[in-house]
Amino acid sequence: MKAARYYGKEDIRIEEIPEPPCGPKQIKIAPAFVGICGTDLHEYLGGPNFCPASRHPVTGDTIPVTLGHEFSGVIKEIGSEVEAGENIKVGQPCAVQPTVYCGKCAACASGAENACHTGGFIGLSGGGGGLSGAVCVPADQVFPLPEGVPLELGALVEPLSVSWHAVAAGGVTPESTALVMGGGPIGLAAVLCLVAKGVKKIIVAEIATARQNFAREFGATDIINPKEQDVVKETFALTNGIGADVVFDCAGVPATIKAACDAVKTRGTVVNVAIWEKEIPFNPNWVTWRESSYKSVLGYQKADYQAVIENLRTGALKPAAMITRKIKLDDILDQGIKALITDKDNQVKILVDVSAPV
Repeated sequence: MKAARYYGKEDIRIEEIPEPPCGPKQIKIAPAFVGICGTDLHEYLGGPNFCPASRHPVTGDTIPVTLGHEFSGVIKEIGSEVEAGENIKVGQPCAVQPTVYCGKCAACASGAENACHTGGFIGLSGGGGGLSGAVCVPADQVFPLPEGVPLELGALVEPLSVSWHAVAAGGVTPESTALVMGGGPIGLAAVLCLVAKGVKKIIVAEIATARQNFAREFGATDIINPKEQDVVKETFALTNGIGADVVFDCAGVPATIKAACDAVKTRGTVVNVAIWEKEIPFNPNWVTWRESSYKSVLGYQKADYQAVIENLRTGALKPAAMITRKIKLDDILDQGIKALITDKDNQVKILVDVSAPV
């Protein structure tokens, strides 16, 4: 079968590899659509990071590995020990939660598999990936898509679940004022999740004009341009001098963390969603003087996948506009990864149509 394989920095190859056998507790998926993630870009530009340069403690794999962790597909085969049912059957459209976890560490024992001490992701850490003709995954990480939810939207369940997990951690209500720092794919997904939860005041701080426009389209009520405006002053002006109830830092750049802490209200909450590349200065007084809370979130859990799919079913989540381009597997480098590097402001989510004819 054809697959996109990661060999190292700036080295992704489309090649033929054997189709994997389906284990007794696995389900074999024929991938349909795969989203290209910022993590994939980081691997291409400066990896290996998540991709294992040495043997991964859970998957046992080393590079080269098959890429693709944001994917939907169709059930192709069901393992011998998996209980089939109305929704677990060959031909069923589904989304896949790509979390890799050991099931043995303290994090896993506490129910936080997303923070597994030796974890990773299918499509990054080995174990196959969505950018291939077939991938075998644990049966309990396969989520059937309801009728009316197309496979294209199924590929968005993973990034939407990241933001859903963050928004849930923020404890928002419809009366909350939320400030989202950064209008990239996860920040925009956060806007969609806030809208789905009924939040009526959503402020987005973003420099790029194209991303500002996406944010408005997705439901942001107010836009702040940090290059031209003071984020903290504008936030207080937009909230009658109170500050934001919850701030979601989806940008992960040094300037945003101080602004996030300064823009939150007394006893408000700052939620860090970003993955930081370098250590930065942080002064606890930024949150101490307001008795505000600073918390971080990582990835998602099964409940987030279930919630996102249910909200797609009801129409509360409307993410179709996130899809800004569809490409073929053979075009993943030039029209996918390189396009996101050179034209990132005009792209939200590029989907690879794995089953598209060459």
